Amino acid sequence: MTESATKSPPPFEVYRARDAGDFEESGMMHSDGTISQEVGEASMALVAEGMLEGSKLRVLYRRPGGFSLSYAWFKSGFPLPLHSHSTPCLYYVVAGSLRIGTQELGPGDGFYIDPNTPYIYTPGPDGVEVLEFRDTDRFDIKIRSRNVKWWHKALEKLKTSKLSWPGQTKAPSGLELP
Repeated sequence: MTESATKSPPPFEVYRARDAGDFEESGMMHSDGTISQEVGEASMALVAEGMLEGSKLRVLYRRPGGFSLSYAWFKSGFPLPLHSHSTPCLYYVVAGSLRIGTQELGPGDGFYIDPNTPYIYTPGPDGVEVLEFRDTDRFDIKIRSRNVKWWHKALEKLKTSKLSWPGQTKAPSGLELP
């Protein structure tokens, strides 16, 4: 092994928002790919309709093998499907609001999810910014929305929701990440 392969991470580190990396490019989250062809096609229709324009995900901090902190901004009406992750996650609402179940959460609120627990939330009228704290830097996502009717309904809602997105050029907190 090389010296860098056996070297422990430093006991103290500083991270800066301006250095945040793109979440998708980080390779932190992977999918097991267990969705039907019909659901896969329906989800790709959302992407083709511009769904990804309604989100911004950044990796603020990543400690190999041990910890990660991510930032997510979802614009109003962003269609987040029912899903789960292989690791626990603690969410903190920075700005905006979201609805999870019957609960409306705003700035300073948050929620915790055990590993493999299916959940879904809906961004509020001004969107939502959340911090995601995880005890690992690599995890999976499993899409649990297997009902193709949900995907078709989400596509119709997206067509309406994205009409307000041009007016949502800045995150509710005013935080600007690369």
